[in-house]
Amino acid sequence: MQSKNQNKNTEKNIEKKHIHIVGICGVATSAIAIAFKDKGWKVTGSDKGFFPPVSTELEKNKIEFYPGWHPEKVGKPDIIMTGGVGTSPNNPEVVHAKENTIPIYSYAEILEKYFIKDKSIVITGTWGKTTISSMISFIMIEAGLHPSYFTGGISLSHKTGEMSDSKWSVVEGDEYQVSISDKRPKFIYYNPTHLLLTSVSWDHADLYPTEKSYFKVFEDLVEKVKIIVACNDNKGVKDILKNKKYIKYGMTDESDYFYTDIIHSRNGLDFVIKNKDNVWKIHSPMLGKYNVENITGAFAMTHTIGIKPEIIIKAINNFIGIKRRLERRYVGNIDILDCHAPTGEKASYVLESLREVYSGKIIAIFEPNIGGRQRESIEKYDNAFENADIVIIPKLTKLKIAENEENRPMEGDELAKVISMTHNNVKYIDDDTKLVETVKNQSETGDIIVFLGSHGFRGMIEETIEKISS
Repeated sequence: MQSKNQNKNTEKNIEKKHIHIVGICGVATSAIAIAFKDKGWKVTGSDKGFFPPVSTELEKNKIEFYPGWHPEKVGKPDIIMTGGVGTSPNNPEVVHAKENTIPIYSYAEILEKYFIKDKSIVITGTWGKTTISSMISFIMIEAGLHPSYFTGGISLSHKTGEMSDSKWSVVEGDEYQVSISDKRPKFIYYNPTHLLLTSVSWDHADLYPTEKSYFKVFEDLVEKVKIIVACNDNKGVKDILKNKKYIKYGMTDESDYFYTDIIHSRNGLDFVIKNKDNVWKIHSPMLGKYNVENITGAFAMTHTIGIKPEIIIKAINNFIGIKRRLERRYVGNIDILDCHAPTGEKASYVLESLREVYSGKIIAIFEPNIGGRQRESIEKYDNAFENADIVIIPKLTKLKIAENEENRPMEGDELAKVISMTHNNVKYIDDDTKLVETVKNQSETGDIIVFLGSHGFRGMIEETIEKISS
């Protein structure tokens, strides 16, 4: 890892060069590609396949890309970035780069080298970090600070990432591994001077086999940071920060910034934030009562760095949210939402919030991430779907099967049985067309259909919208 001083990017020292991205067709990698293109770089990329909306965004920004791995097409770019499927050291284009001594950087290393600044705000935790990091960057832009920033989700209000000449940077600090060969958390590269910690609850059991191993990476992180804003309602956060001084946010007056008087409706969120003798009324168009906590965290951090409350409040009012974070895909007699909630715990929070707003049936289609399919995660599904009337598990994304039966990830039928232990209406439907038909037949006026997971559901969302709206 290079030193922080070596990695500072300014308009003067960023030459307009050529970057090739192996695995460009991800939300994060494509956003990085666009940020480099905006800075005047030549950008090319490759991936296994290309699908909207990522392919559309790449085309719109006139970025060259092609399917498959073709070393002869790579040429000799100044640097190569690897992301997703491109992180394998055996990838033909990665091998080509090594043979031709082309510098290779992971996604996290690229952020460190080109995005991270001397004043580095990093948002991390088990949940909430994408929404909060995007909101903070939006607030700072509205305040005229124009940070260098990047988040792992597509904002519906502003660009997903940008390399600026500001002294500030804002990035989402993901605890997942850097690459196939580097199992360390991505956030070790981001050198936070200001840290926002949302939550710490055991996740990614495929990478962190025990709760202790998961907590350890956060314990190591907070030791290096002086200014910490953290959610005081989360037990994991309290355990991590028990010997640290930090700025607290939460739901009670034990916190420095606390929220109250929440009204959650289909129009969004209205509530109050209090700090000392100050009282601020907040409106957000976002759904999800849990977003009150996210908004309060963003408010606390941006107020801490000196942004005026009236600017923060106006920006929150104008921030629509993140794609696939309770995103309204269709609004009508039956609403259809899409939400990145790939674990039982995250799905539970989403469903609890939706139940407050919708009185009709909630039909949940759920596909977990890799960690959510590990057998160590089974207990996390107890009563996780109690606020859904119908739970449907689709055919799950194919994973490499472990030789050891105990380590084999759960398949869809097994997951349905696990959820059925605490829910009386769970279906496993391994045919996408049949699933869409079932959802259509089971729904009626006033109901809500919500897709919960980390994948794109193979066009089922679009097909459901077409069936419901016809």
